[in-house]
Amino acid sequence: MKLLAGLPARNGVGASCVVLPPGPWASVAEFLAVRFPSIHLMQWLARMADGDVFDATGKALPPDSPYRPHEKIFYYRSLPAEPRIPFEEHILFQDDLIVAVDKPHFLPVTPSGVYLQETLLVRLKRTLGIDTLVPMHRIDRDTAGVVLFIVQPQTRDRYHALFKEKKIHKRYEAVAPWRADLQFPLRYCSRLKESALFMQMEEVTGLPNAETVIDLIATHGALATYLLTPISGQKHQLRAHMAALGMPILNDRIYPVLLPAPPPGTAPDYSMPLQLVARTIRFLDPITAAVRHFDSKRRLVL
Repeated sequence: MKLLAGLPARNGVGASCVVLPPGPWASVAEFLAVRFPSIHLMQWLARMADGDVFDATGKALPPDSPYRPHEKIFYYRSLPAEPRIPFEEHILFQDDLIVAVDKPHFLPVTPSGVYLQETLLVRLKRTLGIDTLVPMHRIDRDTAGVVLFIVQPQTRDRYHALFKEKKIHKRYEAVAPWRADLQFPLRYCSRLKESALFMQMEEVTGLPNAETVIDLIATHGALATYLLTPISGQKHQLRAHMAALGMPILNDRIYPVLLPAPPPGTAPDYSMPLQLVARTIRFLDPITAAVRHFDSKRRLVL
């Protein structure tokens, strides 16, 4: 999916794209009802009547539009009754190239699943009025802290290359059980892959693909505050590594045991945020050659 340049964002949400594959459908609406089974055919017909579906030229497609394989169509996503996530993001820095934001816990970075308007990207597009905004990277919905966004489309490749070339220096802080038997700082390496359980990563045998440096900041009885420096960037790397060491991050609902998600329509327990924050990000800007350094102001709770 990608944004069609000729279609403006609606309430901070850009149009999504799908290519029509060869198939038996007589109309675009019939295909969409099969491609997205959670949305009934009648809903697609209504959305097309409201002007929410377009061809590649930006022309609205009427409900009776015939199906033409290999063409691109664009549509605006819609989620009914999306509950407000009751925490606010804070802009740390903004110029013509990047926006640095201090993200709260529970707020997703980009639209996915049941989250559309209540995402950091869409909130920022609405607030700043920048339709071209895209994340330079992502952090988990459960994690708070610094997230960077790119303003200008022509600079995206150069900023994204910083992560591929490991030229971004990130540090996290976490609250987890204190292990007096370990000597810090320690370097932990393992091989992580997607497990059979939804969302969870697992350690497997083989050449390590995930590396984390863990240092101690302070002890607090049975708990401690740790400084985590990811050398690699695997999904859930910090959470999986801390759990593997017997130090699962406080209030983690995925590691070491995957807990059930709240029932549909039920808000998560906002009183127990994951005690993990993306504390600092530092890099040499490939456009300006200036050193960029941003720190989260969010505090962890013991």
